[in-house]
Amino acid sequence: MTNFIPHAVVIGATGLVGKHLIAELNQMKSCEKITAIVRRFNQDLVQYDKVQQIVCEDFTQLHFEQVETCSHAFSCLGTTIKKAGSKTAFYQSDYSVNAHFASLFVNTAVHYLLVSAMAADAHSVFYYNRVKGELENYIRQLGLAKVSIVQPSLLLGERQEQRWAEQAAQRLFTQFAKILPQKFAYRPVTAEQVAQTLTGAAERQIEKFVIYDNLAVQNNFQG
Repeated sequence: MTNFIPHAVVIGATGLVGKHLIAELNQMKSCEKITAIVRRFNQDLVQYDKVQQIVCEDFTQLHFEQVETCSHAFSCLGTTIKKAGSKTAFYQSDYSVNAHFASLFVNTAVHYLLVSAMAADAHSVFYYNRVKGELENYIRQLGLAKVSIVQPSLLLGERQEQRWAEQAAQRLFTQFAKILPQKFAYRPVTAEQVAQTLTGAAERQIEKFVIYDNLAVQNNFQG
């Protein structure tokens, strides 16, 4: 069974996963309309015929009336503590914005889909993982109509900004990829695989709440 996607709304549309998601949704017959919430008008999105842009400098000021016609809400927004500049700024970006976006769809029939992280754990000693876990817990307690949470491992792909640790990890993985099991739980995945997992969930998920772990991302709904 294929679920139709009359209107998809995306935050984080210009990021590594978001760019692949927009491209994927735009070519899907089941998707009719895409709204990208952006902080400034993005020329790269003009190439997609289904995409319209809503410019909102502060995503926590986004109102339900701006997205009330959507059927699917995709949250691909994420950063690092280093890029954010501080733990406070990171929390604002990765928790506050995503939590606000999700809360817009309480008491609606919207399918909410979130890109989280493999090690998300509200009790983690690592701040990044703890914030991701706290966000997942918040999303769970909202009681949304349908939720998909994708938990990828290290993301492979070209980012606009440089993340030295991730680049080093990507190079290391490339060297050892051939000796790792094909379905290794910690195997890095591509942004395209994450985007395909999101669209697969949007089209095929019937359960109210599903977490797609890194193995599910690797599997890409293929088996």
